Amino acid sequence: MEIAVIGGGHGCYAAAADLSDKGHRVRLWRRDKEAFQPVLESQSLILKDAGGVRKVSLSLASTDLSAVMKGAALIVLPLPAFAQASVASELAPHLQDGQVIFLPPGTFGSYVMAKALAEAGSRAKVAFAETGTLPYLARKHGADTVAVSGRATRLPTGVFPGELAEQAFAVLEEAFPAVERLQDALDGALMNAGPIIHPPLILMNAGPIEHFEHWDIHNEGTQPSVRRVHNALDAERIAVREALGYRAPHFPLADHYSKDGDEWMYGNAAHEKLVDSSDWREHLDLMTHRYMREDVACGLAFLVSLADWAGMPAPVAKGLLAIASAVTGEDLRETGRTLENLQLSGLSVNGMRMMLQQGVRQWV
Repeated sequence: MEIAVIGGGHGCYAAAADLSDKGHRVRLWRRDKEAFQPVLESQSLILKDAGGVRKVSLSLASTDLSAVMKGAALIVLPLPAFAQASVASELAPHLQDGQVIFLPPGTFGSYVMAKALAEAGSRAKVAFAETGTLPYLARKHGADTVAVSGRATRLPTGVFPGELAEQAFAVLEEAFPAVERLQDALDGALMNAGPIIHPPLILMNAGPIEHFEHWDIHNEGTQPSVRRVHNALDAERIAVREALGYRAPHFPLADHYSKDGDEWMYGNAAHEKLVDSSDWREHLDLMTHRYMREDVACGLAFLVSLADWAGMPAPVAKGLLAIASAVTGEDLRETGRTLENLQLSGLSVNGMRMMLQQGVRQWV
């Protein structure tokens, strides 16, 4: 399959290397030419995983977005949620009918990007899909090397607009066989693990994060008290899902940490893979890191607004969002990705379902 991967982060390099390694024709785009230079020169990436270390050739590595996107059946965007609207305006002139844009994870980016494309004047008939996590546990080890310590075994995924779901899933499942079909994009957005796992980890570890040069939030930072907050926050997510009519499986975060529970997105005992890799002992800037700017300001704010819209209590989510607002000095309930700021809070549940099925053009 012809696949375009957009971006230069950990997930982007992992997707480009892994999909190429699996025999797909992958084109990789990155804006930063200087940082991208080693890949541009070799037209390849170095992939490190359980199978060893190997060089993987790309179909094309380029800073020319048009060349990378042209003819791609699937466009993979493992970018931070806060970048989705701006990158949509860059993609708009190059999109073609029938392409599928995959957001792993999305944080309801399907709607955000579709709205941005419509406002940019794009008439391409494309489908968006979003899932609950990156398909890879991955970290870059240098300018042209990516280490993949785990791969998703289950990717619960929703498509927007729903009327394009069949053709979108046909494309997605060829590239990512772990995809599991969900009802719609909001169903997929409410599978996003980032706003559940990361806010407690960074906020309850704020002291050591600011004190130490490097801190592993998944190792020393994951203690029983943090896990209890995880479980309470995840219970609120699941309650919102059920209030909106979304059915099990809900992929509870507890299964991520369990060796005996149901298979989670990265398989059983996924937490051990994170800890064993040592790749998450890193420097974190609480003000700017994507755990704050994406998982809190976009994901957690979105969950809180959905709970309010659905009439569901969410004291843990609201409390964490309030603490994050105090840490950043910004009212994230007011400025974050919320139904109010997306201009969707006035919809009824039935109106939301119609919009999710039909797309944005009838609604913007």
